[in-house]
This record gives sequence, C-alpha cells and structure tokens, in this order.
Amino acid sequence: MAEPADVDGEEAPAPFELYALRYAVHGGRAPADNFLHADPHDAGSDLAYFIWLARRDAEIYVIDTGFAADAAAARGRTLLRTPSEALRLLGVDAAQVEQVILTHLHYDHAGTLTEFPRACFHLQAAEPAYATGPCICRPEARAVFDVENIVDYVRALYAGRVTFHDGDRRLAPGLWLHSVPGHSAGLQCVRVFTRRGWVVVASDATHLYANLARRNPFPIFVDEQALLRGFERLVALAPSLDHIVPGHDPAVIRAYPAPHPSLEGIAVRLDEPPLLSWQELAR
Repeated sequence: MAEPADVDGEEAPAPFELYALRYAVHGGRAPADNFLHADPHDAGSDLAYFIWLARRDAEIYVIDTGFAADAAAARGRTLLRTPSEALRLLGVDAAQVEQVILTHLHYDHAGTLTEFPRACFHLQAAEPAYATGPCICRPEARAVFDVENIVDYVRALYAGRVTFHDGDRRLAPGLWLHSVPGHSAGLQCVRVFTRRGWVVVASDATHLYANLARRNPFPIFVDEQALLRGFERLVALAPSLDHIVPGHDPAVIRAYPAPHPSLEGIAVRLDEPPLLSWQELAR
C-alpha cells in the first residue's frame, strides 16, 4: 500500500511505475571479486547488469545507460541486449527520452549515451570532476571508466545537455536523487515513490544484497569509509530493507514479478512487493 506522505512532509505524489531491466551478465566470479573481506570458502556470485525505468504517464526517467557490445567484448561480459533494446521492450524509444539520471560514470552505467540524443543527463558534480581530473592519471583509477563514454559525456556537456547536482535533489514530485559517494566520487542513488511506497534504487551503493547485509563492500571504491556510511544512508532512506534494490544482484530478477510473461528474465516491476524477503535474498 502506498504511504500517505513522503518523508519530507509533502502530500503523497502520484506513484511511478518502476522497472529493472537486465541487459548483461558476468559469471565465474570468486568471492574476492565481490567482497572486500572475502571468505574463500564462500561461493562466488555472478553479477547482473541493469538499467532502470521510472514512468508516470508521459513522464519518463531512465536511470543509467549501461554498455554496448564493444565494452562487453573488451571486458568479458555477456551482453544479452543493448539498453535501448531493453527499453524498447517496455515501449520506450531511447531516442525520444528527455531525462536520464546517471548514477555515476563507470563504464557499465554511462555507456551508450549517444543512443539518447534528446536527453538531459543528471549527475552529481563530484563525479565528472573525479573522472576528468588529476586522479585519472593513475591507471588503476581510470580502469573502471571508458574514455569514449567520457568523451560522449563531454560532448553532451558542450551541447548544454548536462544538469549538475550537489547533494540531494528532488527532480520531480516522487523522485529524488541522493548523494552516496564511496564506490565512486559522485555516486547517487534514486528514491522513487511507487504504489508500494518509496523504493530506493541503490545502484552501486550496494552491488549485492549481501554487501549491505554484511556491511562488506564491493572491492572497488574511492573511499571505503564513505561507502560504509552509504550503507547506512540507504537504510535510512528506505521504509524497509525490502524497499532497497541493489545495483548488480542477479537475484533481483527472481525477487520481483515480470511485467508480462514474455519479459521473464528480462524486466521486473520494482513497484510490486518482492516475491522473496530481503533476508532470503541476502544469504
């Protein structure tokens, strides 16, 4: 049931539909690939790669733009469909989308920008400051970025199609950006009001359910302490743990219902209650 008002005291806005769309996967991962403090006796978890869609009548917000075949080949990922192909399955034409939220600029979240030629891109100002600044002189720091994506971002910037945010910001009634740096310098999560209340799309503030449950970070970050504080921020923003959606957990696909039988394994509705409890998913 939808909440009567949001946490900021506003009257409850009209709810968004909210979807996760899986476009790629990566298997054969060891525990140390997914946890900073890994137990070698644990089984490794695969990763799933998602973009997200918030839709309310004619309002459309795409969250992240994924990657395409060139990045998949270069990094050994299995591309199931391009992000624009995934959106098309829900009746959304990437070429017509006007609002795109980039949670951060890592290669798997900010590729295919040219597939969204009409979009305004929303991101935290700290993210491109890091991605184009002195830290990127270090090969280790730039490994998670794709230079062509950054060039596409700069072209969008020079075309007047980037909106910067510095901290938390309401983009629309029922849709908020929240700064959760740590994994990247300007990571933001997205809080969306749906018919089941507020849902927090965590993106890489927690890759897997288990990262948050164990307070055990994914081993790619710019600031470990900030990342740990981000875990607590996610919990504070969500009505319950069942309202937090991690950025890369393959369990998301089985945790929520598909919008149509033809989309099983491709898309799920995050505005529906989960089919499994958070505790089950975090094992």
